[in-house]
Amino acid sequence: MSEPAMTDGHVPSTSIAPVIASPAPEPDLPLLHDRTYSVRAYRLSATEMMIRGQVLDQKPAGLYVPVDPNPMTVHHMIVDIVVVVPSMEITSAEVVMEVHPHTGCPTITDHYGSLIGLSIARGFTHKIRELFGGPRGCTHTTALLQAMAPVAIQTVWSMMAAASDEGLTPVPPPLPTKPTNEQIRERFAFNLNTCHVWDENGAVIESLKNGEEMEPPLWITKRLDELGMDANQWQSRFSDRSDQQADSR
Repeated sequence: MSEPAMTDGHVPSTSIAPVIASPAPEPDLPLLHDRTYSVRAYRLSATEMMIRGQVLDQKPAGLYVPVDPNPMTVHHMIVDIVVVVPSMEITSAEVVMEVHPHTGCPTITDHYGSLIGLSIARGFTHKIRELFGGPRGCTHTTALLQAMAPVAIQTVWSMMAAASDEGLTPVPPPLPTKPTNEQIRERFAFNLNTCHVWDENGAVIESLKNGEEMEPPLWITKRLDELGMDANQWQSRFSDRSDQQADSR
């Protein structure tokens, strides 16, 4: 499995530590099993992203072999998929089993080529259960795919931020000041009805229909405040309005 390579001069950053900012305290109990999911997204081009997911299962040192001083890895599966924006179609998929319990485990990896052509947006979880659930796949790989789908959706916003930073038109393109229902549906197809906030009949979509700006995420307003930066200035830089973008160039 090769390292992600950029086609537009970008180099994937490895400076983000894969840790939770405020992890829950460990209970004062004997550890029996540790499962870790890691999902990272990389920009291949202005319209393509690569999502790499890994699942790692470990048993604590000494549990299975009392004299063994090291944790024992029992599963390590890696999945690479390439997703096209804005269709969210999967155009490439590769599964590698680095550590597995049975000699026959890797014989199912080629079946995950059936991911190609699927949309990783709405309906994806149902589809992968249908294709790879039970005896049709690997339990751990299929669970990993379910963790990868939300990351692909989140990465669309990162792709748009990168495009804005380079002075390019984001994909999907921004909304006009007075968007139609169809324009809103097309623009946020990957978010609509994925949770209660993105209910197509909810407050967020209603505000967009009224021509209002979407409120900035709480995490960005907190970070801007820490940096002593003006949230309104940031909002105008990443405005979701195509006519405002055109005026600012």
